[in-house]
Amino acid sequence: MTVTADLAISLDGYVAGTGVSLDNPGGDGAEPLFEWIHNLASWRERQGMAGGEENRDSELMREWFDATGAVIMGRTMYDTGEEFWGDNPPFRTPVFVLTHRPRPTLVKEGGTTFTFVTDGVHSALDRARAAAGSRDVDIAGGADTVRQYLREGLVDELQLHVVPVLLGAGLRLFDDPDAGRHDLETVRVVHTPLATHLKYRFVR
Repeated sequence: MTVTADLAISLDGYVAGTGVSLDNPGGDGAEPLFEWIHNLASWRERQGMAGGEENRDSELMREWFDATGAVIMGRTMYDTGEEFWGDNPPFRTPVFVLTHRPRPTLVKEGGTTFTFVTDGVHSALDRARAAAGSRDVDIAGGADTVRQYLREGLVDELQLHVVPVLLGAGLRLFDDPDAGRHDLETVRVVHTPLATHLKYRFVR
């Protein structure tokens, strides 16, 4: 079982634009970070839709879906995504939401459950590992949640989908003065017209 973090990121290091809100979950100007996945066959399957492009990008997205047995996210990501995901979210696995505001577990269609964890990143990871079994746990975001797990040295693999756009401003992923040094080894590099997919493994 591997703990992963898998995010789309701009060439200048942003994972969201400015002005992130419930009505604007990706932030201003950040549409290119997410638009590239919308017509992939593997993504459309998860949305209950037919068709879409079968290409290398779609294969990588399907690989993530198939490998992931549980997901961890922050409360902001949950709050901004809740309406967009609707009653049938694409995760199809248990999702553990880091929060300071308790809430009963939500059971959605397709196998997604949202469990709200109030006692920290280690507790959320322990619960996610138990739920995932032999499959991976993915730290889905947002940036602050991923940084917390990076800071604690709890992420095994990092996959970045580098989209060919410069946002100029927004929410940076690697913007943590307390993160310290982390050495990584390259697992693979896949270049497509839509994104450059970089996968790294942390060296312990």
